[in-house]
Amino acid sequence: MVRNTRNTGKYAEGSAYYFGEDNRSKLASTHLTRHRLVRIAAVLFTLLLLALMIIAWVAFRADQVKSNLEAAADVLPRLQTELVSGDGAAAQRSLDQLQSHTTEARRAGTDPLWRAASIMPILGPNLSAITEVTVSADDIVQQAVAPMLGRFDSLDWDSLTPDQGRIDVAPLQEVSPTLAGAARTTQLSYERLEDIDREQLFPEVANPLLQAIDTMDGARRALNSAAAAAEVLPPMLGADGPRTYLVLIQNSAEIRATGGISGAYALIRTDAGSIELIGQGSGADLGRFDPPIEVDAEQERIYSSQMGTFFQSTNLTPDFPTVATTAQAMWERRNPGSTIDGVIALDAVVLADILASTGPVELAASGEGGLVDLIVPSGLPTSLTSENVVPTLLSDVYARIEDPAVQDEYFASVAGQVFTALAEGQGDSAGIVDSLRRSSQEQRLYVWSDVPAEQDVIGPTALGGRITGPSKDGAAFGVYFNDGTGAKMDYYVERTVQLIGSCTTDGSRGYTVRVTMTNTAPADAAESLPAYVTGAGAFGVEPGTVRTDVVGYGPERSALGTATVDGAEVPVASFLHGDRPVGVITTHLAPQQTTIVDLPFVDVSQEDEPAVSVTPTVQRLQDVLQTADLGPGCS
Repeated sequence: MVRNTRNTGKYAEGSAYYFGEDNRSKLASTHLTRHRLVRIAAVLFTLLLLALMIIAWVAFRADQVKSNLEAAADVLPRLQTELVSGDGAAAQRSLDQLQSHTTEARRAGTDPLWRAASIMPILGPNLSAITEVTVSADDIVQQAVAPMLGRFDSLDWDSLTPDQGRIDVAPLQEVSPTLAGAARTTQLSYERLEDIDREQLFPEVANPLLQAIDTMDGARRALNSAAAAAEVLPPMLGADGPRTYLVLIQNSAEIRATGGISGAYALIRTDAGSIELIGQGSGADLGRFDPPIEVDAEQERIYSSQMGTFFQSTNLTPDFPTVATTAQAMWERRNPGSTIDGVIALDAVVLADILASTGPVELAASGEGGLVDLIVPSGLPTSLTSENVVPTLLSDVYARIEDPAVQDEYFASVAGQVFTALAEGQGDSAGIVDSLRRSSQEQRLYVWSDVPAEQDVIGPTALGGRITGPSKDGAAFGVYFNDGTGAKMDYYVERTVQLIGSCTTDGSRGYTVRVTMTNTAPADAAESLPAYVTGAGAFGVEPGTVRTDVVGYGPERSALGTATVDGAEVPVASFLHGDRPVGVITTHLAPQQTTIVDLPFVDVSQEDEPAVSVTPTVQRLQDVLQTADLGPGCS
């Protein structure tokens, strides 16, 4: 008999073990795992697809940002040209294009998906930085450029310069709130971009960001100055009542910290926008002050009591508010009942720049024994131009006129005639404004007001000349020169100043201020130059040699290191001015000699870009201030 084995035994059909319990569980588990894998794969695929879509969208938006910002950059030079040329209609069309481009760039850079992608590692910080750039660019165009263009007529150059001895202050008063708002917007945008951590950025993002920061830095400085001017100029020009200003005319042939000895002065009266020269003379006329005018004790330790003893020595200190208050006190002591409402300082290079716009000026004719009659036999020009005014005032006058009083009178008369030409509106208005702006940037032009609210505005600007306080936060350095020859030899001294940085592995930071000076006077200067120029040894200096106190300022809370002259260690007088370390080295420079002074400052805690202030000299600032060498790891 044949046995039906299909239905019997352990694996009989229908039995619990027909497929095998273990196998069925394994099959079920495998099925479930596959199902889960499929679901996970689907999710991953979806996420990948979504990521690719986001990346593609971000790339699309990035292209929009790039193209619109580049287009906006192309519009800016055209807009600037149209504004300078006075074509308001064309400028408005360019502004419309500019607004369109920055709006589109901002829309792309603040897109929700762009924002979402900004949380990603590595890529995220770069996207966030681009967002900040687009927002800043649009804010400046919408909240600064557009409102200022709306005041286009008020910003006409001719409204900012004198006409027949008067400046119309009404346009300045009208435009002041607009300029203040534009300056505030630009300042905030600059700070926002400056705060971005650039170490996390790709070079393709970091480099354009740095360019944007540099551009915005220049714009914010210009707008801050313009806003300050619009705020304080109307009252300073006598909109609220007459004002009297003492003008220090600095002679760079005998160097002082703010530019040069105040050998001559002028008095200016303003009233309801009118400007009048009411007096001029020699600083020596004020004589010696005994007892001296009281000055800041900290600065007196550095610069001696001469600051308060002689009018010509008030600017041994580079701190212009101190210079101004001391000069004011001297004038008012010598002239009881008179009031000085403010002090202005300028030098011969400022006069040359103004003459480049006004054209030549003629010294006024005089009667018998007058100044013109005195100088005609000397061969000095009675017509001053931008080309001859500096060598005439700083060199030729000493070679051809022996009387110091006549020298000072000539200097003051030239300055007075230049001022008169400026007040009467002679020459190109835009050029005059530009020359004054350049003078301010080179620290050749200083202003101080006795009205505290006005001084609060002026103080932090380049015009204020303040050495300590909030305006000197950060890695601020200063190099200033004071003559010790007692003569006019600085006309022959050429100088360069360079900042050299160094960083160590422990994170400490140091900078060396390097000053190179060359005495270009002829080898036989002792015989060939006038005694008044060489000093003839009156102050113990060999004729032809130049003695100079080189004064170096470091940043707050830094320290002065070991100084050298021509590589050899030298003693240095060490002081504090506020929280800033000060080092003073005295040099002697024979004709045709060059010397190098190194003043190091260590333990500099500030990490921002270092800046150097330098005494203005006969040379242009760009010829004196050399590009900083910040060293590896310090840039």
